[in-house]
Amino acid sequence: MSPVALYPDPLLAQVLAAATFSQDIPEAARWADQHHYLTGQALTAAISADHLPWDPSVQALLPFPSVLSMMAAAPPWTQEIGDAFLAQEADVMDAVQRMRQNASRYGYLHSDSQVQVRTGPYIEIVPTNPDYVIVPYYDPAVVFFPPRPGVFVRTAVSFRYGVRLGVWFQPWGWYSSNFVWGTHTVIINRAPWGRTWVNRAVYVHPTTIPRYRAEVRAAEAHREIARSPREREAERAGRAREEHGREERR
Repeated sequence: MSPVALYPDPLLAQVLAAATFSQDIPEAARWADQHHYLTGQALTAAISADHLPWDPSVQALLPFPSVLSMMAAAPPWTQEIGDAFLAQEADVMDAVQRMRQNASRYGYLHSDSQVQVRTGPYIEIVPTNPDYVIVPYYDPAVVFFPPRPGVFVRTAVSFRYGVRLGVWFQPWGWYSSNFVWGTHTVIINRAPWGRTWVNRAVYVHPTTIPRYRAEVRAAEAHREIARSPREREAERAGRAREEHGREERR
C-alpha cells in the first residue's frame, strides 16, 4: 500500500475500489491518457458519449491519468491491491493507518494549504477544497522510515499537483467517498462499498452511472491526443504541465 497510503482519503477510496476491477485499468489508462485535455463537463460528456464499459469505480479515476498510468504500469501490484481489498478490507485499511502513523511520527506528513491531516486514533487526509483533489508525490522508501541525513523532512511529501473536478463528477462518488476508519468501512457515493471476494461476480454498487457492455461501445467521437513524455513526467513528479494548444483540443 505504500505508493498510495498518503493519498487523500477520497482518492484512496476510489483507487481501492477501482483496483478490484484491475482487468479494466490498462484500457481505462489509455483512454484517460488520450483524452487528458478534456476536463470538467466536457470530460463527463465524453465518458457518456463513448459508452465506456468499465465499472463506475474505474471511470471515477479518468480525471487522473497519472494515477491510472501508475496502476496500469504495474498490473501485478494493482491486482494484488484489488485482491487484498476484496478479501481483507480491514487489513488493507490497517496497513494504510500504520504507514500514515509512521509518516506523521517522523515529521513527513502534515497539513498545508492543499490538504488537512487530521490526527487522533486514526489519521485522515482530506482536501482543503473538496473540489480540488491532490495527487501527492513522495518516495515510499523515504517517508515511512526515520529521516536519513540529507532528507528534507518538511518537503518530502509534495501536495502540489491536483485535479479540479466540479459538480459534474458527483455521480461517480466524488464529494461523497471516504473512510470510516474505526469500523473499517469504505464509503463510495454515500454507500458502504460491499464488493468482496465471495460476491465479486455479482456485486453492483449503487450508482446512477449507466453501465454499458463492451460489445456495444460507441464509436470514438473525440480526438485522441496522448500526453507527451514531458507531461507524463511532470505529473509523476507532482507538477502540472499542459503542452497542447487550442487547435489540438478541437
